[in-house]
Amino acid sequence: MENVYGNPHSQNISSKLTHDTVEQVRYRILAHFHTSPKDYTVIFTAGSTAALKLVAEAFPWVSPGPEGSGSRFCYLTDSHTSVVGMREIAAALNVTSIPVRPEDMWSAETQDAAAGGGPDRQPPHLFCYPAQSNFSGIRYPLSWIEAVKSGRLRPVSGPGKWFVLLDAAAYVGTSPLDLSLHQADFIPLSFYKIFGFPTGLGALLVNNHSAPLLRKTYFGGGTAAAYLAGEDFYIPRASVAERFEDGTISFLDVIALKHGFDALERLTGGMENIRQHTFTLAQYTYTALSALQYPNGAPVVQIYSDSEFSSPEVQGPVISFNVLDDSGNIIGYSQVDKMASLHNIHVRTGCFCNTGACQRHLGISDEMVKKHLQAGHVCGDDVDLIDGQPTGSVRISFGYMSTHEDAQAFLRFIIATRLRPSHGQPLPLATPREAGAPPAESEPQNTEPATRTRHSPSPQQDASLDYRVWNNSPTTVDAVGLCPPLLEITGTQRTPSEDAPGIPDGGLGSHVVTNLYLYPIKSCAAFEVTRWPVGNQGLLYDRSWMVVNHNGICMSQKQEPRLCLVQPFIDLQQRIMVIKAQGMEPIEVPLEENSERAQICQSKVCADRVNTYDCGEKVSSWLSKFFGRPYHLIKQSSDFQRNARKKHGKDQPASTTATLSLVNEAQYLLINRSSVLELQQQLSTSDENGKEESLPVNDLIPRFRANIITNGTRAFEEEKWDEISVGCLHFQVLGPCRRCQMICIDQQTGQRNQNVFQKLSERRERKVNFGVYLMHAPLDLSSPHYLSVGSQVLPVLKENIEHHDLSVSEKHQDVIS
Repeated sequence: MENVYGNPHSQNISSKLTHDTVEQVRYRILAHFHTSPKDYTVIFTAGSTAALKLVAEAFPWVSPGPEGSGSRFCYLTDSHTSVVGMREIAAALNVTSIPVRPEDMWSAETQDAAAGGGPDRQPPHLFCYPAQSNFSGIRYPLSWIEAVKSGRLRPVSGPGKWFVLLDAAAYVGTSPLDLSLHQADFIPLSFYKIFGFPTGLGALLVNNHSAPLLRKTYFGGGTAAAYLAGEDFYIPRASVAERFEDGTISFLDVIALKHGFDALERLTGGMENIRQHTFTLAQYTYTALSALQYPNGAPVVQIYSDSEFSSPEVQGPVISFNVLDDSGNIIGYSQVDKMASLHNIHVRTGCFCNTGACQRHLGISDEMVKKHLQAGHVCGDDVDLIDGQPTGSVRISFGYMSTHEDAQAFLRFIIATRLRPSHGQPLPLATPREAGAPPAESEPQNTEPATRTRHSPSPQQDASLDYRVWNNSPTTVDAVGLCPPLLEITGTQRTPSEDAPGIPDGGLGSHVVTNLYLYPIKSCAAFEVTRWPVGNQGLLYDRSWMVVNHNGICMSQKQEPRLCLVQPFIDLQQRIMVIKAQGMEPIEVPLEENSERAQICQSKVCADRVNTYDCGEKVSSWLSKFFGRPYHLIKQSSDFQRNARKKHGKDQPASTTATLSLVNEAQYLLINRSSVLELQQQLSTSDENGKEESLPVNDLIPRFRANIITNGTRAFEEEKWDEISVGCLHFQVLGPCRRCQMICIDQQTGQRNQNVFQKLSERRERKVNFGVYLMHAPLDLSSPHYLSVGSQVLPVLKENIEHHDLSVSEKHQDVIS
């Protein structure tokens, strides 16, 4: 607002201002780490990973030869992926990489500094280790820096001169680092880990004694003192920073760092205060978690730590753990993550880009890692258990903005979801450093009654919880030849409790379709019908539209629960969709785009690229007014085909490959009323007078956002089906639907009830599956096809198929189980 900043590679006034301001920021960074330009140089990078890559590429590696074994690259096994990845660059130069276990460094005996011989003509070696483990928070001794550099502590034996890279990215966010005392050769940093902003900006601090050794091949803009385009002539700039900062640095982000340091100092009083504050919170939480027990004495969590949280010198404000059940079995981190989100708590899960520490703490062998990969598990996914063994853990961490109330909220979440109210355990008193002790008792956050008084809903209101799979999926279907007279296609106004005449409510007998729902707008309310046309992508217009934010990101009820209050109605005769919501005038949207005016844009659904078009400013203003933030309605382009082959690994010819609308996984989702009834019994509670209360079945059904509801005969029998026929339509059962926290949202109010997810998890042995996916191959559209309430459902069991090939989805579920 007050200055104009120009490209620093020029001499005009605005460019000179940029250059001078950036230099001042370099001084500020060095002062923060108790050093000066006399001893260290700041090289700005795209992040700490880019800083590590720079060292790997520029370090003066010596390849083995007749005169010696060459350089060694040693790294602690408790290192970030970006550190371990440096070994690939070393390997390209035939340099040996050696992983070093923490216990080997702890037990290594120091020796005479002269034992390895003089440094002259000795090959340079590089040892990398983290100041703080990003997995467990253990803080490794900074004294290793001088011990390794002097030769008194050797990661491996042999002659040579050792240099030390201290990965300080995780450490410096909550602790001071004094480089006047601990003079590592290279220190990579990430500024967003300190301030939260700006992202994509880091730095490499280089010891000026080591800087002359760095070699550089590529040169970019701003790094050359002189060069010739027609001849191999290049002279680098004298300044180390200018020599290694290729191109124009992100100077506005660099200037923002100055304000970050100012704010940090003003709000906290300095890094020492931050260190004490964050450690106290972590110590308090660690003590409380460690003390939690089930009534049978079994621990509620298993914590992965190398310390007892005795001092901030040895432990950072990080706790890595897994939640256990009362039998000692681990509950997958994916389920814990989903439950935490319901309590507005965001946790990190997996191995946190630190496979070495993950393997050591969880007891995962190298062979198991390879086996998990073959089973389909990759870093960052939600496959949390394989053969009952964890593939990762849950991590919580504290920053300078964290409060004692945050720690208490997290502990209450664990108690509320793992210990019954009758087993409730008090939180420990606050430590002397904290102002105000937590309450003596803890209650679950969910205080909603199990039964609530409500009006009888319309089908459009009642069936609109969008699970991960269906939750983000409007549908575009070729409607040619699929628009019979209005009397043949009925959008009903009956409630889900009003089943078709003569249809049994579950007991013995044949399977029958009791309800049909489509969800024209992804994650919005359901539109219930009794008979509806079917196209190549599923029910006609099912999930053809979706609501996106101003960045074009698809919104679901996980981010915007009030989407369930938006009710779409399809009128096939007038070729319009009418959208209603309380307090808003209804608005009409045409079913098909005007090809001359529609502007095609790119969107994403579950990592699939889809062609869509914006439905206009009028409906956008309507949505923005209702939600109080800018939203747009977009529709899948009718001439775009989204191939289902990628979703389920069916290696089919293009002529038989099924296509999808904006659904997440499959064309249809089916649930069984008998399964819903069993879940209802699990959710039953008793009031203070001993009277049993439960959520009505017709309150539960909409939460699962299914297209087809059957009466069923036994709970969860649908998971044993391989195929089904409904009338003249034939479907393949792809596998169970894995649920997310959206099933906790009451589709009448948009309010959450965490018990639904937790009870389903307990009943399904932590897999949280409910309902099955269906898919049919492309249909012959020369004549119309329909699904109707009252149609008989004929299932074929898996064991009745002589040559049965498991779908990818089913194999995935088998791996998890």
